[in-house]
Amino acid sequence: MTVYLALVWEFLKVGLFSVGGGLATLPFLYRLADRYPWFDRGTLIGMIAISESTPGPMGINMATYAGYAAGGALGGVLATVSLLAPSVLILAFVVKILGRFRESHLVKAAFYGVRPAVAALIASAAVGIVRITLIDVPRLARTGSVAESLNYRQILLFCAIYYLMRRYDKHPACYIAGAALAGAVLGL
Repeated sequence: MTVYLALVWEFLKVGLFSVGGGLATLPFLYRLADRYPWFDRGTLIGMIAISESTPGPMGINMATYAGYAAGGALGGVLATVSLLAPSVLILAFVVKILGRFRESHLVKAAFYGVRPAVAALIASAAVGIVRITLIDVPRLARTGSVAESLNYRQILLFCAIYYLMRRYDKHPACYIAGAALAGAVLGL
């Protein structure tokens, strides 16, 4: 029972404070990986890859995965509902009152104020992903050598996908599928 309560509590907090979409949930999920035995940071990278490769919002997919890993099907449902509940409740409240305050300078200022916080959360997530996928941080801590700590195959794949995205205007799903295929073939 305590696992389920912890899932509900933690994912309510993630849902309440991770404004900006799935990538904004990553700093919270890193903290959960460090705090609970539900998943580790290595598993989190796999969760990101799967969540980005499957239909649906990444944050919801990751909550479902983490909840399922921690508490089975019921854990997946509880984590997902807990992640969504704050957004649904806040949205219902905002829709109810926003019509009255649409032209308020305070409301406009609040929305502008949230933007830098969202950008910071997404930037933090991006830095975390780079540290985990392109740099072997534990090896860097052990050896102190940046050259020995770089994951050259992942860096090459990153550069290739980036180049292809800039060169060819294809749907992002094509690049996700291509990266998944390359990762499977290369054993990344």
